[in-house]
Amino acid sequence: MFTSEAQGTHTMSPADLRGHVRLACVPGIGSRLRRLLLERFGTPAGVFAASPTEIASVGRISRTLAANLASLADNATADDVIALCQQQSVDILLEGTAAYPPLLSRIDDPPGLLFVRGTLLPQDSLSVAIVGARHATAYGLKVAEQLGAALARSGYTVVSGLARGIDAAAHRGALRAGGRTIAVLGSGVLSIYPPEHADLAQEVIDNGALISELPPLTAPHEGTFPQRNRIVSGLSLGVVVVQAADRSGALITARLATEQGREVFAVPGAIDCRMSRGSHRLIRDGAKLVESVDDILEEFGPLFETATTADGRAVHNAAELQLGDIERRVLDACDALAGGGTKPVALPVAIDDLVHATSLAASQVLATIGVLEMRRLIRRLPGSQIVRT
Repeated sequence: MFTSEAQGTHTMSPADLRGHVRLACVPGIGSRLRRLLLERFGTPAGVFAASPTEIASVGRISRTLAANLASLADNATADDVIALCQQQSVDILLEGTAAYPPLLSRIDDPPGLLFVRGTLLPQDSLSVAIVGARHATAYGLKVAEQLGAALARSGYTVVSGLARGIDAAAHRGALRAGGRTIAVLGSGVLSIYPPEHADLAQEVIDNGALISELPPLTAPHEGTFPQRNRIVSGLSLGVVVVQAADRSGALITARLATEQGREVFAVPGAIDCRMSRGSHRLIRDGAKLVESVDDILEEFGPLFETATTADGRAVHNAAELQLGDIERRVLDACDALAGGGTKPVALPVAIDDLVHATSLAASQVLATIGVLEMRRLIRRLPGSQIVRT
């Protein structure tokens, strides 16, 4: 139900898990306040052992919230949540453990806990979010489904929010293409919203995961959706906005993506459609205009850290997902000759050595080098040499 293996030497005992779940169940304690409390008191047990006066001394903690925390020290809610998760096959992932999504851990305020139905895989580090209007037009739904399918076929996991409109179309596109998809909920993972997406949610579970930072039975309410948007963008290398009105949650997700250092893309629409206004504003502000999936794929460069594809291959640059067999063969030979092993090394490699190592014709190697250079995976050096970028 949870993984005790973690980065470094830290392990999580059942008592540790109970403490973190108990803290997550306290109304009013979000990721930022949780972090402040743990920085001050060290562990959840330390938080609950503190007096209301000590808790209130932590910045942004009100006296009322401090009193509530103290009163919940012996609350059995955490035990009930853990038992429910065990019964319903809901995993609980703690920030800092090996099972926690590495991309998400890099944002300023990652969720302390994630509740997960389904399976997160290493290949999900190669994710792209597609978000947009709930009241989308037929054009918007078609584009979202097409982009979701194209990204899935290219080896990316599609992330969205299971909402009506664009979100649902993006999930369905990925599923139709036989790919993986992740839905981040503004409710608990056992409280599907909207309810008519229950069947879609099950398909997502079977081919990816439902994720929420909220306890599993939490009902949706207005304030939870902006919070979940940071998780949508935080899980992803980039965010694609397909239709958004002037005031749209998709625009919040795009802003958060920018703050997190992720790419932002927008699909243009008809100038007389109000659902195009948000996308057009993003494009004016510097978002990459998307006419096809190639506009998305060509924008991604080196990854934050090495990712693993579904077939177990290490990927260091997102552009590597678009390589054919010959291009992959030449790039692998370049890495091997540079002595990088599992990680590319920026050491010069002679083109003649590549020809010998690949057993390809010199003309074929030269043509392939041109493609790899265009994809910014290598660059040419004087003296008939290349180097990994």
